[in-house]
Amino acid sequence: MTDFTSLITADRGQPARSLSLVGKADFAEWLNRQPPRARAAVEAARFEGKADTFVILPGETAEEWSVAIGVDPAGGPWTLAAAAAKLPEGSYRLADGVPGDAALGWLLAQHRFDRYRESPELLGPRVLLTSEPARIEQMLRLAHATALVRDLVDTGAGDLGPAELAAAAKAVADKHGARFSVVQGDALLEAYPMVHAVGRAASKARSPRLIEIEWGNPAHPRIALVGKGVCFDSGGLDIKPAAGMLLMKKDMGGAAHAIALAGLIMDARLPVHLHLLVPAVENAISADAFRPGDILKSRKGLHVEIGNTDAEGRLILGDALARACELQPALLLDFATLTGAARVALGPDLPALFANDEALAAELAEAATQVSDPVWRLPLWQPYNEMLKSDVADINNAPGGGFAGTITAALFLERFVESSVPWAHFDTFAWRPTAKPGRPKGGDALGLRAAWEMLQRRFAG
Repeated sequence: MTDFTSLITADRGQPARSLSLVGKADFAEWLNRQPPRARAAVEAARFEGKADTFVILPGETAEEWSVAIGVDPAGGPWTLAAAAAKLPEGSYRLADGVPGDAALGWLLAQHRFDRYRESPELLGPRVLLTSEPARIEQMLRLAHATALVRDLVDTGAGDLGPAELAAAAKAVADKHGARFSVVQGDALLEAYPMVHAVGRAASKARSPRLIEIEWGNPAHPRIALVGKGVCFDSGGLDIKPAAGMLLMKKDMGGAAHAIALAGLIMDARLPVHLHLLVPAVENAISADAFRPGDILKSRKGLHVEIGNTDAEGRLILGDALARACELQPALLLDFATLTGAARVALGPDLPALFANDEALAAELAEAATQVSDPVWRLPLWQPYNEMLKSDVADINNAPGGGFAGTITAALFLERFVESSVPWAHFDTFAWRPTAKPGRPKGGDALGLRAAWEMLQRRFAG
């Protein structure tokens, strides 16, 4: 993983290039103040203060150059990202003001996933000096957490099965002295029957498991995090077409978010009692695969009719959510790459947010806006529970008709959540189909920073 610690440091007056932020609205006024050689460079580069552009401005000598960066008035974490990805190696500071949240974009623009490259891209570090030393640690935590999500999601499924996902969670737990455990085999069948059913068709080396981490003082509020850990999804016997399978290495993106968020909580020593649960499976095809029409008994005791084996994520989450609620947490969050319907409705950038608690939903919405990590709330529309009815069991996992697929999936999960437990569900894509400054094409954390901001506000003050 990229080490960001050398890319941001306290400004103690050390030599550095100057960064000036220029918006389109004040571009003309700014340009008039520049010396002739700088105006000539601006004209040659056709720089007009447009966001995500920059120009190098010559100084009195060859060594005295500076940089002007075009900015969007809204600012946000990605203001400096385009420049940070392309500027020459060296140290930089803002001419006016402090970087604030834009420090995160500066760091993440320099993140690289090089695991499968024979000749990794070698770029010298671009170091940001900041007069906000108290925020450096905060930005580094967020950068490392985001990079963890990206690296896990970008890793090929052949190299990241349930065992490797468990190892990644264990590394986070060990770093903070947390209790780590894994339930497998007959114990999994007994305790988490739907997790076992979904994953039983995979090879022995990729057998299903339930990963748990506990950390913190039991006297503090219990926080439960659940992440969907489908390390590869073939669709099962309701097999996906080739195009639908192409990105299914990312179907453990919810687990990546939950593990990264757990790391943030422990690293910041948030005063909570943390409980992380990740059901980790591969939805494979073999003679032992679960079938359409099967009836599965869940940990909660509900019997689930299988209408579609490609709706497996909600099954494994159901068992994990039931376990989390048995311990009566003060707050329950789950993350899952759950439905294509969410992407049809909201596209790749917006996680669909569901919540059974109005105060929690409002806190998440406010936090998401504050940190520029948007989410969009959809309703737990109770009349649609009619679509989940089964003729032979308590509930069906995949209603026919294709209507309201994101909502019915969330309603399915709600059946495994105790009504007394404040709960929010993020249906996130965990993937960026096109690159943006600081956000390369590939795995990405969507909803992570919003959830972390809410947790800090609620529990750290």
